[in-house]
Amino acid sequence: MCQYSSHDGHAGDWHLVHLGSRAVGRAAAVIAEASAVTPDGRISPGDLGIWSDEHIEGLARVFRFVSSQGSIPGIQLAHAGRKASTAAPWLGGQPLAPEEGGWTPILAPSAVPFTDAYQVPQAMSHEQIASVTYAFASAARRALEAGAKLVEIHAAHGYLIHEFLSPLSNQRDDEYGGGFDGRTRFLREVVEAVRRIWPDDLPLLVRISQTDWVEGGWTLDDSVALARMIQPLGVDLVDCSSGGNVATAKIPMGAGYQVPGAERIRRQAGVPTGAVGMITEAMQADQIIRLGQADLVVMARQFLRDPYFPLHAAAAVHKDIAWPVQYERAKPL
Repeated sequence: MCQYSSHDGHAGDWHLVHLGSRAVGRAAAVIAEASAVTPDGRISPGDLGIWSDEHIEGLARVFRFVSSQGSIPGIQLAHAGRKASTAAPWLGGQPLAPEEGGWTPILAPSAVPFTDAYQVPQAMSHEQIASVTYAFASAARRALEAGAKLVEIHAAHGYLIHEFLSPLSNQRDDEYGGGFDGRTRFLREVVEAVRRIWPDDLPLLVRISQTDWVEGGWTLDDSVALARMIQPLGVDLVDCSSGGNVATAKIPMGAGYQVPGAERIRRQAGVPTGAVGMITEAMQADQIIRLGQADLVVMARQFLRDPYFPLHAAAAVHKDIAWPVQYERAKPL
């Protein structure tokens, strides 16, 4: 989850301790927050970045420690699109003007703002689309140099790639808009560009919003079709979140509310999926895997509440995992 705690995109002490704690807690993989592939692709001025080679050293420090604890270090590659240039949540989360530390223009497939309070974004030219695609590939190279063993392309939550996917935010009439093939073109080109850089033996994930939760928007049927389309391009797993593209969407949130979508995509598209969203209990997560509803459980807020969740969860599901030797004295008998 975004920490909004970087200076000029650099990973610092906070990121080392924050991500390192989850590795000490024995998370199987520790995935760094949505990291901007361009400076104007940040959600906020405090976002983690991966648009410059200068970011490699700080990330490498984090990834080395995560690896030393037996966890797989990973990172999300992201561009915020029309939701860029906002304050950190604890500062109100509102859009920022340049004189407040924000920037302009912000980019999107079409000149349609997220809400009336946001800037009207600039509809991207073909040259800008190509430039951002290249930025994703360059970010993958930097992630590899930093020691990441997993990358996830962030195509969810109303950020740039999701904006291209949804007919509610993509009103283009060129080859990047219109019907399903046009609206999915940008993601497909990003996947292909990243896969040319990212080694075949390392996993490439794509996070999607399986539905906009709004009539006329992106649907679960679309997500099934998309998963079938991107797997042959080298995508190993689809991480199934939802929403984020429409501020007024009514989302029926509850325990495991996004799991059925992950299960449907897995079964109908034949693509491995990750389940995410209000998964908070060990037996709940265990059941998702045992029933074949998903291949991976992705946790965020639960790990913010308890960085050592896997150590506690293992006992709950009657499994023995190795504790850090420094903590062995605290292991329950």
